[in-house]
Amino acid sequence: MYFLVHFCIKVLTNPKKILIIVQRSNGDVFLSLNLITELYNYYNHPQIDILVNDDTLSLAKLLPYVANIHTFSYAKKRDSRLTQEAKLVKSIFRNYDLSVNLTASDRSVFYAVLASKKSISAVEKKNNKSWWKKIFLYKYYYFDKDKHIFLNNLEPLNLLNISYDNHLQSIKVSKKIIEKVKKKIHKIGIKEFFIFHPSAQYSYKIYPQHLRDELLNYLSNIGVPIIVTGTNNKIDFDIKLNLPSLPNIIDFIGETSLEEYFALSSLAKAYIGMDTLNMHIASSQNKRIFAIFGPTKLNIWSPWSNELKGAATKNQSIQEYGNITIFQADMSCVACGNAGCDNNHGKSDCLDNISPKLVFNEIESWYQKKFL
Repeated sequence: MYFLVHFCIKVLTNPKKILIIVQRSNGDVFLSLNLITELYNYYNHPQIDILVNDDTLSLAKLLPYVANIHTFSYAKKRDSRLTQEAKLVKSIFRNYDLSVNLTASDRSVFYAVLASKKSISAVEKKNNKSWWKKIFLYKYYYFDKDKHIFLNNLEPLNLLNISYDNHLQSIKVSKKIIEKVKKKIHKIGIKEFFIFHPSAQYSYKIYPQHLRDELLNYLSNIGVPIIVTGTNNKIDFDIKLNLPSLPNIIDFIGETSLEEYFALSSLAKAYIGMDTLNMHIASSQNKRIFAIFGPTKLNIWSPWSNELKGAATKNQSIQEYGNITIFQADMSCVACGNAGCDNNHGKSDCLDNISPKLVFNEIESWYQKKFL
């Protein structure tokens, strides 16, 4: 009996292979960085693999300490579901000493249980959804919708009795990439600048064009270059096509890789823009942040302040904490947490009710105090 107990403890406390499962958006994958780092250091550099959705692959490739990446594709799910599932299950089945799943979805819990006998996962608080998960998982925790995603993602460490610091870490990029980005901006005469990131992964989070143009008009006169950033996807490309030509507004949409964006963000004086991955990157780099929020719930997704070791919890039209200012509409429905007013990725009326002049006034006031 002593040998069996000792063996189980050894397997748990000294895993050689760990699988982290994050089947959500880019922000979730980025905010798993602290968990990965703590596990890597505590267990003396084990092999850590990660399972993500394929639309977050480019970010997953930048995470430190990750040896292999498994991907799940929702597009393939529609076309060849059984083939994809069989291939993925075969690649992870009992291949790990420990699996840690950060979402409570049925599929991700299923993968965690199959990957290792020592499986830890978030589960729903409602027992009618989570009862079977509690049976098959080695350990579980309740995903708390009133707690920041960063703290939720650290809960597995509590179950493993691993101490940690809740200082949001950032992904480090090479000196070569930093120098490349510096050369690019210096070539056009830019030394100090702000980032304006108008896009997001989902259109219901994006500030309407007429208000965005008004804000850019104000920002063009602030006295510092504003670099507008984005990727090559359709949402960003549409913004690029409609970007107004203004003094001090520099279009970088589609001109940086994700790794180069990390470098660009590290060089910026401030982040202005939407509730999206780029905001969390700025947060991890301790940048001054001016974030425009629509229906997203602040208690889960507001920018994390390393200065205060916390984030926003209450809805207000303007609020400042540490190095962060958040703007929301003054409406009784804010923040609903839905994917647009129709909860189907449609329009978010709350974003139409955030004044560009109000946003600019806060930015200008900070700039004058800080730099003039």
